[in-house]
Amino acid sequence: MSNLTLSEKQREELLRALKARFDKNMNRHQGLEWALVQAKLEAKPEKLWSLSEMERTGGEPDIVGQDKKGEYIFYDCAAESPKGRRSLCYDREALDSRKEHKPKDNAIEMASAMGVELLTEEQYRELQKLGEFDTKTSSWVKTPSAIRKLAGALFCDRRYNSVFVYHNGAESYYAGRGFRGSLRV
Repeated sequence: MSNLTLSEKQREELLRALKARFDKNMNRHQGLEWALVQAKLEAKPEKLWSLSEMERTGGEPDIVGQDKKGEYIFYDCAAESPKGRRSLCYDREALDSRKEHKPKDNAIEMASAMGVELLTEEQYRELQKLGEFDTKTSSWVKTPSAIRKLAGALFCDRRYNSVFVYHNGAESYYAGRGFRGSLRV
């Protein structure tokens, strides 16, 4: 992915948008300093490209923490499942299994092409502690292989002030279901 770079103007616009979101939502990343985040981002242009893809598809990426290795953790923090990533079945196998009315893409391959990972159920629940997300939409989450082998896939949403995890056939897709990504920098 190192050949996927942004122009100087795109880089500046993205960093400006990320900083504005960072400053507006300090509850998501208390104790972190933007200057240190920006320095790390500028040293990793392929990560900036992935963040630009998250932004371009409506994800509104923001930092939700820092791990023990010092990497910053970004999640899609748009109020609803990102608009540019909806109406997708779960993965390539599910997409190929559809005989008609195929969606335009699948969540796993789209995330991979963007350089991000689908949130796990645990990460999705962590995100929900930072605000109320997916109150009208839902998001595919990384599905355990035992469930996927049986043709199923998991998705989550927030209703009735609670986070729910559900199952569907992996080949299903809905206008209100997309996916949220995570990225470590």
